[in-house]
Amino acid sequence: MPQAQFTSTDNRSITLEYDTFGNPSDPALLLIMGYTAQMVAWEPEFCQHFVDKGHFVIRFDNRDCGLSTKLDGVSVNTDEVIKAALMEEPIPPVPYTLSDMAADAAKLLDHLNIERAHILGASMGGMIAQTFAIEHPHRTASLISVMSTPGDPAVGQSTPEALAALLAPPPASREEYIAASPKWQTWQSKKHRSDELSKRNAARDYDRMFYPEGAPRQLAAIYASGNRSEHLAKLNIPTLVVHGVDDTLITPSGGERTAELIPGAKYMLVEDMGHDLPKPLWPSFVEAVTALTLSASTKV
Repeated sequence: MPQAQFTSTDNRSITLEYDTFGNPSDPALLLIMGYTAQMVAWEPEFCQHFVDKGHFVIRFDNRDCGLSTKLDGVSVNTDEVIKAALMEEPIPPVPYTLSDMAADAAKLLDHLNIERAHILGASMGGMIAQTFAIEHPHRTASLISVMSTPGDPAVGQSTPEALAALLAPPPASREEYIAASPKWQTWQSKKHRSDELSKRNAARDYDRMFYPEGAPRQLAAIYASGNRSEHLAKLNIPTLVVHGVDDTLITPSGGERTAELIPGAKYMLVEDMGHDLPKPLWPSFVEAVTALTLSASTKV
């Protein structure tokens, strides 16, 4: 697959693994995946739905994940960062922030000679997408924030069960990793979850790149980046906020608050969706996103 190589805003040599779908002359749709999730979680069939609607789709691995640059050996005390963030105290130094990750996405667009794109992010990817819109508004044709939160600790709190599943040490062996994957269903769609799907995705991800060392650094970036509420309230960008009723990892109040903050944002609360995008929901999701992107494109 192609790679984009550049010097990041935090003076690191970064290589991002990416691929594209569709015609480069069509409006660009940049997909940003979430915490520890690889770009292959945006499945080719999902991407093709957007291509069929007239988009040039780009997906990539965030830093510290998948086949992109990893900060091997760079340590961070995530517990101290989280405690400081929740207590509203000065944040200890972190390897990078969501701003750096949003800048990575901007550098990828530079590499592809794309001036503006529709920015769609899920979970932590939604946080990065929000940060991209705040810090690179002239490059944001529209914003789609999915199962995410504005960084306000008062909203979107995980249930204890979901948080425990997220932060549990990952099994080291492939067999144990796959066998343990159904535990993630605690935050997924109640109707569309399945052990077979969980294990299939776990095998795919493990075989492509098993890299749990990146998780603490990405988590520290989330908490160190703080509350985006004040900045989101100043956005003047067409926005769609999507959240699932069944989401227990970032509960729906996170999405609701995000939509309340952004002027003119549309809020879409989806039945039978958790902290996932089940295939049966793709058609309605694609229609909603496309309605926004096509409308925004005509206003450019």
